[in-house]
Amino acid sequence: MAKTTRLFKSFFGLFLPVFVLIALAGIVASVWFVHSAAEPPRTNYLLTPEKYGRLSSRGAQVTDETWQNRDGSPARGWLLKGNEKSPAVILLHKYGADRSHVLNLGVKLNEATDYTVLMPDQRGHGPQPLIEKTSFGGCEIEDVLAAIDFLKGVKTSDGKPRIGNAIGIYGVEMGGLVGLSAASRLSDVKALALDSVPLFSNDILAAAVDEKYPFASFLTAELAKGGSYIYFATGCYERASVCDIAKTVNEKEVLLLAGMDSPTLRSSTSQISGCFPGSSHVTTFTDMTPSGIKLTSATLDQADSYEQKVIYFFKSALDEDPESGNK
Repeated sequence: MAKTTRLFKSFFGLFLPVFVLIALAGIVASVWFVHSAAEPPRTNYLLTPEKYGRLSSRGAQVTDETWQNRDGSPARGWLLKGNEKSPAVILLHKYGADRSHVLNLGVKLNEATDYTVLMPDQRGHGPQPLIEKTSFGGCEIEDVLAAIDFLKGVKTSDGKPRIGNAIGIYGVEMGGLVGLSAASRLSDVKALALDSVPLFSNDILAAAVDEKYPFASFLTAELAKGGSYIYFATGCYERASVCDIAKTVNEKEVLLLAGMDSPTLRSSTSQISGCFPGSSHVTTFTDMTPSGIKLTSATLDQADSYEQKVIYFFKSALDEDPESGNK
């Protein structure tokens, strides 16, 4: 018995350092995956207002604006002003994209409705971002609330508020998660057009890690999910299910979009459609070709059909009331 005990202790003493090193390596790797994915891929803007302005007089009116997030960090976005007291719509791009991906939709929406349109770069995105890292839809929720504060402070030439009380949010993937979460906290948001919405911020993180490190993708994605608890221990990270968030979104007009170009996000978007309370009116189209995920690679006719559906939704959901100035 004593020999067995000594043998066990010998093996334990021999392999314990190995197990500790493996565990430490796993922890370091998990944090590294999150750190790496938190800096999204960046390229030059697909299109800038300066270039767009050569084709559209309305596009030439887009201005480059900056404001402050609620945590004191800087934010930036393109602003296209609408009529006085008209609604405003915020357009939120997906992870790995930037504000130029929604510029065409923003200009067309403004032309069709005369609504004020704000197209921000979400944190960590765009060329030379003002904030280096994304939080996969965590801090970005507060950023959208700060963007709404900014919109409410925009004045006309005679010092009156530019926008009315009705606000809409359009969001793709991470932008959809962020927009829905922001709407759950603010009654001023009356309409939501959400495309290819993941169920969790972890899904955005996992997809980003999978894209960057396709080898052993299941393992790297799971390590990254665990690493997020360490990496964001002192920061913001949204861990609530989007379905649970949707359950708190009352009295909104909601348009859910998805397509077969992203089957996983199509499935999650369909699932979310059943999570809203009865007080919100939900319309779902999950057979889009393409969805907003692949809109930049669509033909002109496909892109126009998609954009017109979004524009019609906001025009119907935020149409002005003759007496109050807002719906």
